[in-house]
Amino acid sequence: MTRHPLFGLALAGIGALTLTPDALFMRLSGMGGYQMVAWRGLLMGAVMLVLWALTSKARRRDLAVLASGYGILILLCQYFNATLFSLGIAHAPVSIVLFAVATVPVFAAVFARLILNQPTRPATWVTIAAVMAGIALAVFGGDHAEVGLDRAALLGALAGLGVAMVLALNFVILRAQPQIPILLVIGLGALMAGATGAVITGGSAMLLGQVWAIAVCGLVILPISFFSLSLASRYTHASNVSLLLLLETVLGPLWVWIGIGEAPTALMLVGGTVVVVSLAIYLWFTGVRVTKRAAQVQT
Repeated sequence: MTRHPLFGLALAGIGALTLTPDALFMRLSGMGGYQMVAWRGLLMGAVMLVLWALTSKARRRDLAVLASGYGILILLCQYFNATLFSLGIAHAPVSIVLFAVATVPVFAAVFARLILNQPTRPATWVTIAAVMAGIALAVFGGDHAEVGLDRAALLGALAGLGVAMVLALNFVILRAQPQIPILLVIGLGALMAGATGAVITGGSAMLLGQVWAIAVCGLVILPISFFSLSLASRYTHASNVSLLLLLETVLGPLWVWIGIGEAPTALMLVGGTVVVVSLAIYLWFTGVRVTKRAAQVQT
């Protein structure tokens, strides 16, 4: 099944859809930035490291790869991803952070060109432009559209751009270096971020808020989504994984609407429709193209 041309896209789709309610549970937790970093990182890291210990058949080789330059780079990517996203959501308008994170496909295309010398098809750039336009409508189409870009919003945008860069770099490197043990490096990166957050938060403040809500993120949503997305990058282009990841930007607010009653505006619905339709068209033609290519190879 892993040889099927659409396997990587399906895996990325599962990961992206699993990630979409993440922001809802973060809001339900009522926690501060570093407190969320602590819980999310420690729980996610523990789950992924346990799974690595149970499933790895070459632990010594995995540890040797971890000590390599690429292994350390992936670890750092996860560390900054786990830290910056929680801090951005906690201290800035969600729309600003999500719009900045939506630039993942652009960074993925750039890194793929620099690291893999992998050309990006014109159709991908057209889809990226359409998706970005739809996300602009979705995240800036609410009452927050008139909010000025104050210091908090600027920091949120920078945090979101940082997340986009490290996610894109993560996807590209994992495609270029298939020997990197995903569970180990991402688990350790998350654990390091969680430990940092716990030290800054302090033991007395760790139990404030709704622990169950953040536990859902750390034990279920994050391990499934990031493992699926990272593994998918080995079977399809990083730009494809990045495009599917953008579903969180549009579907995330819908989960918030269902969960706590924040209804999306008309422009948010229009923007979401643009994103979903653009992705559907792109993935449809990508599936047709790769299926035809596979059929030609077999004949």
